[in-house]
Amino acid sequence: MNRIVHFGALGAVAAVLLAAGGSPEPVAAFAPADPAADACAALTGLTLTDGKVVRTEQVAKGGLVSTKEGTPGLPSQAAFCRVYAELSPTPRSKIKVEVWLPASAAWNGKLLGAGNGGYGGSMLLPQLTMQGALGKGYATVGTDMGHVGTADTDGKWALNEPERIADFGHRANHLASGAGKAVIAAYYGAAPKAAYFQGCSDGGREALMEAQRYPQDYDAIIAGAPANAWTRLMTAFMVDDRAVFARPESAIPNAKLKLLQDAAIAQCDAKDGVKDGVLDDPRQCGFDPVVLQCKAGDGPGCLSAPQVTAARALYRGAVDAKGNKFFPGYMPGAEAVPGAWDVWLTGPKAQHGIFAGEFFRYMVHSNPDWQPASFDFARDYAAARRLAPVLDSDNPDIGPFLRRGGKLILYHGWNDAAIAPENTIDYYQAVRKRLGKAAESSVRLFMAPGMSHCLAGPGPNSFDALGTLDKWRQGGPAPETIVATKFDNDLFGYLGFPAKPVRTRPLCAYPKVARWDGKGSTDDAASFTCVPPGKR
Repeated sequence: MNRIVHFGALGAVAAVLLAAGGSPEPVAAFAPADPAADACAALTGLTLTDGKVVRTEQVAKGGLVSTKEGTPGLPSQAAFCRVYAELSPTPRSKIKVEVWLPASAAWNGKLLGAGNGGYGGSMLLPQLTMQGALGKGYATVGTDMGHVGTADTDGKWALNEPERIADFGHRANHLASGAGKAVIAAYYGAAPKAAYFQGCSDGGREALMEAQRYPQDYDAIIAGAPANAWTRLMTAFMVDDRAVFARPESAIPNAKLKLLQDAAIAQCDAKDGVKDGVLDDPRQCGFDPVVLQCKAGDGPGCLSAPQVTAARALYRGAVDAKGNKFFPGYMPGAEAVPGAWDVWLTGPKAQHGIFAGEFFRYMVHSNPDWQPASFDFARDYAAARRLAPVLDSDNPDIGPFLRRGGKLILYHGWNDAAIAPENTIDYYQAVRKRLGKAAESSVRLFMAPGMSHCLAGPGPNSFDALGTLDKWRQGGPAPETIVATKFDNDLFGYLGFPAKPVRTRPLCAYPKVARWDGKGSTDDAASFTCVPPGKR
């Protein structure tokens, strides 16, 4: 099942896939005579900036670790000390933080901060990054972003809570970084020799917020599919929602998504030299859904005129009240892939409308009765912009981060239906323009053909961004390629569970693209070379 349900949201998928064999209760191993357990217990009560450690537990390798009540646990890849802390930088703040500490002999001397997703509200999403990093020897830290939510689409916690919005916007991860370093020093007797941050979707926004606002927190950062232009993104989400759902006749049924996908693939798949069901650079396709318009009325094998108009709006991207480009659009070629357009753009519970509705309802207007039908582009975007200093992390001036030796890897799936991929390209180009040679030597962008939101999709979508970043930060050359793998089960591959590789392909440092050598297997990365766009 390759379905991404929420913003960077792997947790809901994990719950479905692991429910059959998982337990909602973590299995912890306590041994009174175990020095590791004693050292772990001794951290309870440790004073931190704006808070303290409230409890600890020693978890055995293979023990099931659950971070949200009612969800199944994931087996720990290593024994570790699980530290729970609470931070209250303001009277209205209650930030929950977890720090996971591998045994001293297993620790690689480094810290990884793990991003959340959507509106946060639990440790479920950071856990997925923390699990993998723990198995590689990292001490890891994550946070619930300063509130408890019923799901990562829940924004009710923000109603009339400006300090909690600030915690979500930037403060929670910043304070978690300091807490993680303090706990590490107390447990190991030494500071980490390197600290990294990794996040996707809102976690990508959080990653860039660290680089932009708190450049001293981390030495190197991975930002995937970043929701960094948050106030503009949420406005664009509502524009998308209105394009599809403002009129009942504009709604595009799931059955018709395959018409769009098949037509786009038929028109453009061979343009990159390999007919594999994946468009290497969908911008080159030029697909217009009008080719599917019914000659009259509607029918199961064609799109009605209102449906064509809606599809065109999604491909084009949001425009303002005067028709000027406001936010990039979504790419052709994977419209019918489970977890793509149906989840985000066109399904009866499309996430764009849900996320944007929560944003305008509880953050912007502080009015629980606000409805999308009342959306007015100019008025509502102007109101949303008041939150930009707190929520947006799209300022290209990350000079202070780069000047202290910081490294940044950006990545985005070309067939992301949650956050338009060209948003990340626009940000990368803005950073290059602003910082010149500093960005050229310290920032890389990798676009993943056929990748959906943060993972999954028809193209190779699992790759070792953390290992690549670490080698770079430790003095290796700037990465020019990363090999990505398509597994028969994308989530299992991502989590390191048994999964069968189906295809590998190099991801190339933008703007280069992968070109087949015309001889080897098109399912083998060794048959491809990264070349400038347009070169054969």
